Formats: sequence, C-alpha cells, structure tokens
Amino acid sequence: MPRAGLRPATVTEAGAALADEVGLDNLSMGQLAERLGVKTPSLYKHVASLADLSHRIGVLAMTQLGDAIRDATQGRAGRDALLAAAQAMRTFIEQHPGRYAAGDTARPTGPDDPLIPAGERVLASLSAVLRGYDLDPADEIHALRMIRSSLHGFATVEAAGGFMIDASVDDSFAWMVDLIDKGLQRR
Repeated sequence: MPRAGLRPATVTEAGAALADEVGLDNLSMGQLAERLGVKTPSLYKHVASLADLSHRIGVLAMTQLGDAIRDATQGRAGRDALLAAAQAMRTFIEQHPGRYAAGDTARPTGPDDPLIPAGERVLASLSAVLRGYDLDPADEIHALRMIRSSLHGFATVEAAGGFMIDASVDDSFAWMVDLIDKGLQRR
C-alpha cells in the first residue's frame, strides 16, 4: 500500500527540488527515496522510472515557467513586457536549474502528453509579449524562436558560471534585451 501522503505529484515536486539542488544528471531514485523517507522500491508505485520522473519534472517546469512569464508580463507591453519576460525566465533558470534542464530536454511521448500543453503555456506567455510589437503574423514563430534561444542561452550560461569576464552580467543582460527590443521594433 502506498505511503500516506505520497502521490505522483508529491514525488515529482520532491524530485524537482532535489534536481535543483544536485543537478538533473545527478538525480537518482535512491536519493529521492531517502529524501522522502521511503525505500526506493516504494517510489515505483508513483512513478514508473527515473526517466518517467524526469519527464514529470519537465512538465512541472514548463508549467511553472509559463506561469512565471505570464505573471511577470501582466499589464505590460512592448519593451517593458519583453524585459519582464526575460527577467522571469532568467530568474526561473537561476532558481530551478535542475527542473529547467528537465523541461528543456523533455520530449512529448504522444498526443496526450501533458508536456504539450505545458510547452504551449510557455509559448503563449511569450506570444503575449510579441503583441506589443507590430509583427507580421508569419514572423511570430521566428521571433519566438529568437527570444527563447537568446534567453535560454544567456540564462543557462550564466547559471553554469560561464560569464567569467570582469564586466557586469546585468549590463550584458540589459544590452541583450535592448537589442532584441530594437530588432523587434524594426521588423
């Protein structure tokens, strides 16, 4: 019988927190079981495997990231919305590197996979930012890809400690957002 209070969502949340602490690549079912105070085989009543757990963490991450961007951009438009979205994504990756890695590497397993609406949530939040720019609808996908890849690249390099040159990372971030804003305005 499953331990009282332990459910797939509880195991996923605990796994996400542990992945943020130790890194997704270092996450193990044994560590998670220890964290939850259960024997490792007990976890398999709630998640099928480490791969299943990682996928569930990815769904959670994309849902949370989409919500963070949406909440940060509410009532904002143009550069203000872009900056808020960029900072929300940067902060999420900094605070949740393990779960973000799970979301970044997760792929849908079929048409009913909850990863699909979770990913759409992120895209919808970023698409709302683009409404402040006079873009041709045919260019929206290109703008979304550019924004996501720019923000992803910057934030993951920063989270990994990759900016070692003695210059303000915040200034570089503002410079990047300004460049994206100006590019979107010129389109």
